[in-house]
Amino acid sequence: MPNVTPGRPGLSGLNALSPPEAERELLSCCAAPAFARRVAGARPFADAATLGAAVREAVRGLSWPEVLEALSAHPRIGDRPAGEAREASWSRAEQSGTAGADRKVLAGLAAGNAEYERRFGHVYLVCATGLSAPEMLDRLRDRLGNDEDAERSVVREELAEIAALRALKLAKLAELAAGDAPGGGGRGGGGGETESGGSGGPGAHGRGDGDREGM
Repeated sequence: MPNVTPGRPGLSGLNALSPPEAERELLSCCAAPAFARRVAGARPFADAATLGAAVREAVRGLSWPEVLEALSAHPRIGDRPAGEAREASWSRAEQSGTAGADRKVLAGLAAGNAEYERRFGHVYLVCATGLSAPEMLDRLRDRLGNDEDAERSVVREELAEIAALRALKLAKLAELAAGDAPGGGGRGGGGGETESGGSGGPGAHGRGDGDREGM
């Protein structure tokens, strides 16, 4: 078992969740129940690197039907999901490189998405951290040349990176929620807002933070 320092910022809250709570929260990182079970069962995490490694390993261990289950929770690149749910907010932030993009690029993404889905049978997934809309489009066009096996490998790695970045966000939310709980002694006392902009703990699935991480 890892040597966990009590109260380590960003991890003690996630480590302290009950297994059902942890599994429920981890579904916002990757919407495959098998992933959530594996990562919840790998706790406690000593540091961010250990968390990231566990998340990536869990994604890489998913069957292809489980990967497809996770993909079903991701919007198309270029679509900006509405709503206050954490996953929708995270997706908007993650795809912020498409905000204000040239119309031709957005049209190219729409056409490319349709062609990709016809070819591979699922949405085009890319970890969009720091990518501009033209870069997302270039990667889409490059990947249309992959055969099915090669593309499945790429999808798995993209999903693993997205899940790892989201897990770090989740850990921060869980830490803030633990600090705001009665007797938690957290920053700013109880009842405050989480960094996601919504009140309450991670289970509220409130508005996500605005970091440009993942897709």
